[in-house]
Amino acid sequence: MNTPVYYPSCGSRNQQNHYPLNQNAVLHSYPVAADNAGRFESLDERLVKDHGAKPYVVNIDKVTKQNNTYRTAIWTGKHFQVTVMSINVRDDIGLEVHPHTDQFIRIEEGQGLVQMGDTKDRLTFQEKAYDGYAIMIPAGKWHNVINTGNKPLKIYVIYAPPHHPYGTVQQTKAMAMTPHSRHY
Repeated sequence: MNTPVYYPSCGSRNQQNHYPLNQNAVLHSYPVAADNAGRFESLDERLVKDHGAKPYVVNIDKVTKQNNTYRTAIWTGKHFQVTVMSINVRDDIGLEVHPHTDQFIRIEEGQGLVQMGDTKDRLTFQEKAYDGYAIMIPAGKWHNVINTGNKPLKIYVIYAPPHHPYGTVQQTKAMAMTPHSRHY
């Protein structure tokens, strides 16, 4: 039996008892409720849905900059996932750790402060980041990205392995933190 692992701030139904992803497990798709089906303004709808593990080419700069949701998954495969995010002015992603997931974050628009560390109380790594900067977060590192600019911070995130259910759309950070929000 897997040992429970605590994933803070992930908004899961039972945050105290997440189970680490078995590397040999099959990732299941979860249907997205119609009331969570967010849309991007002025973008072709075919670009904003989760394309699953199908071949896909997209102008990631355009999709990221035009996204107005806190988080939307645009591609969820077997071994990694791509989401786009919009972080409000003076807001943050939220201090969190993913014991079994590496992350790549790229800033397409805006600026932020990146914090990382071995414990949530000891964030010894701090670095400013701007348009075009890439952030690599190793599995097991506590991390946060704070929007320090005067406009929404537009980023895309690659999770390996996938972290959010197929089709995830979270209009706001508050929605992402609700108990019904699920993670693998």
